[in-house]
Amino acid sequence: MSRYKEESVRNMLLGLVLLLSMGLSQNVASVDKLLDDGKFQEAYEAGLRLGNAEGFVLAAKAASYFAGYQAKDSEKADWFGRAESAARRAIQADADNAEAYFELARAQGRLSQYRGILESLGLASSIKENLDKTLRLNPRHAGAKVALALWHHSLISKNVGWLYGANGNQIMPLFNEAIQLEPQAIIHKVELAGVLAAQGKKEEARKQYEAALAIAPKTAADRYDLERARRELAALR
Repeated sequence: MSRYKEESVRNMLLGLVLLLSMGLSQNVASVDKLLDDGKFQEAYEAGLRLGNAEGFVLAAKAASYFAGYQAKDSEKADWFGRAESAARRAIQADADNAEAYFELARAQGRLSQYRGILESLGLASSIKENLDKTLRLNPRHAGAKVALALWHHSLISKNVGWLYGANGNQIMPLFNEAIQLEPQAIIHKVELAGVLAAQGKKEEARKQYEAALAIAPKTAADRYDLERARRELAALR
């Protein structure tokens, strides 16, 4: 093959790779748009169709969002189960994907609410392992820091923290780190407010709810989180 032909073939292959990567990027962007618009079921199906780690992560996120924000009570366990399955597929596709471990931990955390006490407690170690893995891969993952703070709080409030190494002294530092990383994330402030309220610190909780309500929502999830903030703030009064 002549040098000219070799260069032509090489350029053609590079062009195909570029087109494929552009197509994947556009597909991921379209799933993100469905998530932002609150079309969680559509986003779940679209993420699965991508068939790669990033797509499965988006599918897991969409399933958790649908379960948490839109599903009927009778549907929630099934959809969190779908989120767990999609996250596991993401990990199979890419064992170094931090978001995959975070989505698995998120799904497991919510599934623990629908399973028996022994099975739920059995998930505690797995949730912690997946959050730790997330933070090893991405030390600046704010969502994982919030989830880990909630892990410590939940186990301590159930009086089983000592079984798993939960430490109440880590709760506030983790929340503070997350909020410093993502100061405009509504959900971080709402989750912190919920913990403060559970600890009887109503005035501090009120300030966090009010801070959350002062942030303009950008996505459907933000709007649902603001609705939660309004409800829980009203319940404090």
